[in-house]
Amino acid sequence: MTKITMQEELAPIWREERVTMVLVTHDLEEAVNLADRVLILPKDRGGRTREIEVDLPRPRNRNEPAFFRLREQLLDECGLY
Repeated sequence: MTKITMQEELAPIWREERVTMVLVTHDLEEAVNLADRVLILPKDRGGRTREIEVDLPRPRNRNEPAFFRLREQLLDECGLY
């Protein structure tokens, strides 16, 4: 099962079952696509955890400008941009 296929399967499960899911990923696009909020853990001990709310409507469209903006914000928060 590819990553995108798995993401496409998880979204309807969440929508129908309304269960809490905790996903751990290094893939920021995956985080924006599936999450309601993203926690960015600190690289260094004693650093602060940052929380970013994902307020994009569902189903999410990876080609929307808002999707790209949020992904860029996460890259910036992680110090990758």
